[in-house]
Amino acid sequence: MQIIDSVPEMQSLAASLRSNDRLIGLVPTMGALHGGHIELMQAAKDQADIVVVTIFVNPTQFGPSEDFDAYPRGLEQDIRMCEEAGADIVFVPGVEELYPDGYSTFISEEKLSEGLCGISRPNHFRGVLTVVTKLFNIVHPDLAVFGQKDAQQAAVLKKMVADLHFGVRILICPTVREEDGLAMSSRNRSLHSTQRKDAAVIYQALQSAKTLYDSGNRNVDRILAEVTHTLSTSRRIRVIYVNFVDSETLEPLNELVEGRSLLAVAVWVDEVRLIDNIIL
Repeated sequence: MQIIDSVPEMQSLAASLRSNDRLIGLVPTMGALHGGHIELMQAAKDQADIVVVTIFVNPTQFGPSEDFDAYPRGLEQDIRMCEEAGADIVFVPGVEELYPDGYSTFISEEKLSEGLCGISRPNHFRGVLTVVTKLFNIVHPDLAVFGQKDAQQAAVLKKMVADLHFGVRILICPTVREEDGLAMSSRNRSLHSTQRKDAAVIYQALQSAKTLYDSGNRNVDRILAEVTHTLSTSRRIRVIYVNFVDSETLEPLNELVEGRSLLAVAVWVDEVRLIDNIIL
């Protein structure tokens, strides 16, 4: 496994691989790797000849009062996990490598990024799209793999790829969960034991929606009220949003559409922000 921290070196290697007809699968991460990331790597490995994992905590997707400095990091362990998962290349650029002095170019999407997380994190997706565009231009992947937990991010990235004619296929893998249902997330590392126990209520709330839906209830307001009530049973959880949107367009839903009704949730568990979703 190769470890690269230079943009020119990564670009040169990617060009060489492509000239030899090697299919490149890209797994962008911000490190603090977990089982969900391993699943993304395996999906890339199943469909590409070469798997490139990027580890970069992207400062441009954090707001001024957000947790960039506190975001969990552990590069040595991350590299070990990449090697054990069979990654071929780990790209670990520094901030100055991707955002040198004088940097002033950003990529924005102005529809799908506006709702849900975009309301409380107005520049978040601009940062995500910018760094992913840069990674596409550096690694030149045939395939890029992301997780369903970040459903809005996945939809926004698909829109950018379509709108800007990137020759990259976006693959979205199912959310990987802990035994109690909590979606695997790097931010879970920031939860102490009591917070971690309370965070399990997020999945319980989503399951309460599925129970209602499976019993034949299709009333949007009734289901949202049940989810909100279940979340409120934990004193540490503060709801940011609970919404039904179309899983592809992210338009708010007043009536449920089977197979496309994305129930998206964002909460604070004390000072830790977590998101999750299911599709009904």
